[in-house]
Amino acid sequence: MLKGKNAVVTGATGVIGGAIARAFADARANVLVGGFGAPEEIEKLRADLTARSGGAALHSGADMRRPDEIGRLIELAQKQLGSVDILVNNAGIQHVAPVETFPPEKWDEIIAVNLTAAFHAIRAAVAQMKARRWGRIVNIASVHGLVASPDKGAYVAAKHGLVGLTRTVALETAPFGVTCNAICPGWVDTPLVREQIAARAAKEGRSPDAIAAAMLQEKHPSRAFVEPEQIGAAVVFLCSPAGAAITGAAIPMDGGWVAQ
Repeated sequence: MLKGKNAVVTGATGVIGGAIARAFADARANVLVGGFGAPEEIEKLRADLTARSGGAALHSGADMRRPDEIGRLIELAQKQLGSVDILVNNAGIQHVAPVETFPPEKWDEIIAVNLTAAFHAIRAAVAQMKARRWGRIVNIASVHGLVASPDKGAYVAAKHGLVGLTRTVALETAPFGVTCNAICPGWVDTPLVREQIAARAAKEGRSPDAIAAAMLQEKHPSRAFVEPEQIGAAVVFLCSPAGAAITGAAIPMDGGWVAQ
């Protein structure tokens, strides 16, 4: 349904970003994936995307902490693909600590990657979307863009900020055929979440499986993790004709977390 469209997905060498990139390729979009990783794994992803889409799949190793590199990522997509029709700001990092011991450098890094990078990418891409009177921006926020949890001050602040940025950009672009939405996942079974599970397991002297079950029981009435492929499908829906009237939304995908 997206054949001929060009999508940029940041953080696409990770679990969620990879699922989003594959969903776009399955919808026949060309994809530029951003992210770090082993060269052979990146090439494997790029080849898989090409095979799925029958089109182009590119990679950029741009550092999301550096505005100049973010600008070059968007320029690369515009030059090699012809346009940026779809932008998915997915790159994200995490650090967990009480506010009084939270390392300032970690605060700065999390705000840079999880929030400021999205601003720079949108700023670089949105003018040509408005000029063509078509564009889709999807920001992968978090349930922590809607509610808070202890020891995640930087992450919660960044994700709340990302939801606010989403709404502002949606209002600015609505007259131009451009939409901007945020998806707010709860617990997704990713390495980042597994690190938190392992840390809590070590602290409490319990098994990782027991901690994972407890986390789901505490937060997800569904008692199930959100699947990365579900997020990919939701992103493609927002970029499809069926999602054209949705803009400025912060959509929970959280097993019922924020409904409690």
